Amino acid sequence: MARILITSALPYINGVKHLGNLAGSMLPADVYARFQRVMGHDVLYVCATDEHGTPAELAAATAGQSVREYCDEQHDIQKRAGDGFSLSYDVFGRTSSQPNITLTQHFAEVLEARGLIEERLEHQVFSIDDDRFLPDRYVEGTCPHCGFERARGDQCDNCGRLLEPTDLKEPYSKISGSKNLEVRETKHLHLLQTKMEARIRDWVDASTEWPSLAKSIAYKWLDEGLRDRSITRDLKWGVPVTKDGAPREGFENKVFYVWFDAPIGYIGATVEWAEANGGDWESWWRTDKGADDVTYVQFMGKDNVAFHTVSFPATILGSEEPWKTVDKLKAFNWLTGYGGKFSTSDRRGVFMDQALDLLPGDYWRWYLTANAPEGSDAAFTWEHFQSLINTDLANVLGNYVNRILRFNKSRFDGVVPEGGTWGENEDWLAGEMTERLKAAEAHFEAMEFRKAASEIRAIWALGNEYLTKAEPWTKFKTDPDAAAIGVRTALNYMTVMARVALPVIPNAAATILDALGIADSDRVWPKGEAKSMLTALPVGQSVEPPEVLFKKIEDTDVAEWSERFGGAG
Repeated sequence: MARILITSALPYINGVKHLGNLAGSMLPADVYARFQRVMGHDVLYVCATDEHGTPAELAAATAGQSVREYCDEQHDIQKRAGDGFSLSYDVFGRTSSQPNITLTQHFAEVLEARGLIEERLEHQVFSIDDDRFLPDRYVEGTCPHCGFERARGDQCDNCGRLLEPTDLKEPYSKISGSKNLEVRETKHLHLLQTKMEARIRDWVDASTEWPSLAKSIAYKWLDEGLRDRSITRDLKWGVPVTKDGAPREGFENKVFYVWFDAPIGYIGATVEWAEANGGDWESWWRTDKGADDVTYVQFMGKDNVAFHTVSFPATILGSEEPWKTVDKLKAFNWLTGYGGKFSTSDRRGVFMDQALDLLPGDYWRWYLTANAPEGSDAAFTWEHFQSLINTDLANVLGNYVNRILRFNKSRFDGVVPEGGTWGENEDWLAGEMTERLKAAEAHFEAMEFRKAASEIRAIWALGNEYLTKAEPWTKFKTDPDAAAIGVRTALNYMTVMARVALPVIPNAAATILDALGIADSDRVWPKGEAKSMLTALPVGQSVEPPEVLFKKIEDTDVAEWSERFGGAG
């Protein structure tokens, strides 16, 4: 049994996330976690809400709430949305938790002791009309490198370069739009990433199990040269800045930068899990306490890769403490539609709560896995969504389950029938199934989710192809025994079809396995000798047709949703 630690990029607290966030981190992490669980491994899937920073302060003010009240409410909303998509977190923690506060302050003090943090007097943009210093992402303007007119003060989304707010041309406040800005002096702590550059490059070089997208982003940052980064901000909401366990002099009205404390939140959330469940969090995160046998896998969108391959490693490695670092990093591109990438700030796209109002979570889980933005951005259109759901779920899977179970109910009294002998058709199915299962397992292991979904679809299609060969409905009239072996084999194969689907569409798969009377302990990845798998159901066992698994999406639905969400991609 392997031990596998899985983290997905932490969703920010300011509102329900869109389907791009789901497709680019949380869902593939869940699919991978579910796959590894059905393979029999010990899995810990960690996520949390990312709760600090200016956006939380501003959103709370807009809502007329304290920041704590706002974050409490939004955390619960996001947890319910995750539940609606059957995200099987072992813990869904919070970066505002005491464990994360304690850990963040610990890392800062250790890094300073290692000579990697120093106080610097810096010049920062102050908005006179807003009467506040503006954090990086709340200063916008023209990128000095590529001319993009909506570059943020921390990074240009067009060319990907890291920026300082003072680098921008024609800067303005994103809060108010005011250009009445001036640069004022303020004192902040800086993480000396320049001192860590060689070590981080060696670490990236040694990371052999990252996809090319993740490695290329890491090398881009390294090749451009790392910069020392400010890790404190002039804000009230966040992790207080300490020194020697007490408030740091001169920093009483400052907090740690959200991008410093948020990745530490993976560890903090694991501490929350341990406190709630009696688990041993150190055995997952400290290599001197057992984590040397853990495989650590991260999932995130491409815009988060740099922080996880440079900034967070600078914290972890720079501490010189025995912390577990990531082994496999899966990076995703963007889900696009409606004139650009799905965006929370621009309210562009379909959001998780809206999607669940339209259809159950399994519909979206299948589409977003089969259409995962892996090799490139993935365009969302309602027509494509309709086509994939109707073809794959309603026709290939749903129709197979409905046809066989209802035919069995009417002709064989709803029990696994006896009679007939294993023959050429069953040999063919066993051989094809064996090859397909190997391929599907390999794609899941490689975190190639589009390919895995394609192979699952092929496994489902194989069942329909077998029925075309076996023809139980035709043979029943003249040779009931021949029909019986066809139905019995089809029912056994249905258990395979459902078990390979467990990572992606867990609720529908569970419904099928319930109908077939499969015990929870047997809901594992199909392995073993093919003939044994295709003869496992006891003759005479009751099997009951479920309700329709997936309803088809009608053209009228597409027209209505296209109008509601601003057009079909």
